[in-house]
Amino acid sequence: MPAFGEAFSAMPLVAVLRGITPDEVLSVADALIDAGFRMIEVPLNSPEPFVSIAKLVKHCPATVAVGAGTVLRPEDAGRLADTGAELLITPNTDPEVIDAAVRLGLVPMIGCMTPSEALAALKHGAQALKLFPAARLGAAYVKDVRVVLPKGTKLVGLGGIGLAEMEDFVKAGIDGFGFGSNLYKPGRSASDVGAIAKDLVAEWRRLGGK
Repeated sequence: MPAFGEAFSAMPLVAVLRGITPDEVLSVADALIDAGFRMIEVPLNSPEPFVSIAKLVKHCPATVAVGAGTVLRPEDAGRLADTGAELLITPNTDPEVIDAAVRLGLVPMIGCMTPSEALAALKHGAQALKLFPAARLGAAYVKDVRVVLPKGTKLVGLGGIGLAEMEDFVKAGIDGFGFGSNLYKPGRSASDVGAIAKDLVAEWRRLGGK
């Protein structure tokens, strides 16, 4: 499944659609893709998440990486793999979940906060790390963590980061971002999500992204 590597290189921004329903997921996804997003996550504490994920897999172009977020149990990796999705994203570092993802050929983007968690996640096969909660830790923390991470480690910031915070984190060495309620929240229209997404993509490009 090659979408993740290409998607991350093209636009390393993850849309976190927490609370989205299967009925609205495709219109929101279309707005995100039109804006330039290439990675879409449906957290598993959303209504019928695997239904939404399966619909996204069938609907989205092959250049878009689709997956589940808030994956807390190894058995959910199997359900995710059955949908044909690629990304498995967690808020925490659980070796059993990472091992299950690797075994099933999924791409683990693993949540971590401390250097110990980050290095443990990489040891078990994480292909990207999600620094969470990034805004509370601050941009300067990115520099601290970078010192101990292997060169080339993909580091994504998520949690409280919006348009105004992006520049400081990019200067500190972050590789990408995840956007949750500041991008999508239940009740927000697809057109509004698309407008916000376009601003985020434009800011990423202004800051030196592709």
